[in-house]
Amino acid sequence: MSLCFIEPQDAIRVIAESVGREARRQLLGELVRAWVDEIPENELASHYAKAVADLDEHDLSMLAAWHASMEVGTPLANKDFLVGAFKNLGENRREALKIAAGLRGEDAFNAGVAEEQALESVLPWLSNERATELLAECLELYMWDRLGSEN
Repeated sequence: MSLCFIEPQDAIRVIAESVGREARRQLLGELVRAWVDEIPENELASHYAKAVADLDEHDLSMLAAWHASMEVGTPLANKDFLVGAFKNLGENRREALKIAAGLRGEDAFNAGVAEEQALESVLPWLSNERATELLAECLELYMWDRLGSEN
């Protein structure tokens, strides 16, 4: 009898290839959130600026509305304002980056950017522990997809 061991990152890739479109969309969203959790504190602002730079007007409006809920001033759906206000979000900075990166990821997904490209750019940044946690979420998505969700 042979045993086969697979790294969590590889298992996530296999699951991503095995599920329908809606489950892949959710999996990639979870992947982005996990990646943001792994970013060192001193790099958050630069990643936020990159994410905001790629957002369209609709996404900027959505992000500005979220900023308004944080009461960091009168928000503008403007890239410069949103990037400038980032430092004032305090402990909510990671959440702001998750939202901005998620919006950017949705746009890329809708534009047909290959999921493999997203997996390759984010999975290597995850610690083994975080990848294992994400794998558990991916398994739940796999079961949801296979048990009859509409894709």
